[in-house]
Amino acid sequence: MTESLDDERMACWRAYIEASQRLFTQIEDDLRAASELSFADYHVLVLLSEAPGQRLRMGELAGRLVFSPSRLTYQISSMQKRGLVAREACPADRRGSEAVLTAAGLLALREAAPHHLRSARTHLMDDLDDAEIACLNRVFDRLGRRLRADRDASSTLSE
Repeated sequence: MTESLDDERMACWRAYIEASQRLFTQIEDDLRAASELSFADYHVLVLLSEAPGQRLRMGELAGRLVFSPSRLTYQISSMQKRGLVAREACPADRRGSEAVLTAAGLLALREAAPHHLRSARTHLMDDLDDAEIACLNRVFDRLGRRLRADRDASSTLSE
């Protein structure tokens, strides 16, 4: 049997779960009210806007979003219908496809970004001091690296 958490760690875990869910819900609600974009839409647009040629292979995009291939296909199809992205064959490898940011998608991102930034600042960032920011960066960078490594190792074992 797995050893239970001590009271302080249990309190930390519960506070994290509840606060992160509230934060995500609030930021998504603010984003939808200001732009009619979901958080997933916004994240796709950000990643594509930062990518070379404003395009990413579907597999890479799924990995960056932590989406299953089917979830990404659904997400991109929904965004395609709204003209925010296009899906094109990979120039280097015709077997794969890429998500490509459209002019309408870039405009939607540019219009939503100030509202999203204001929401992130209001609900999280402006409440943290420099030491807390540094601590959270260390914790989540380390956690992200470990979880990516664990996922990569488990996918290698299943091949």
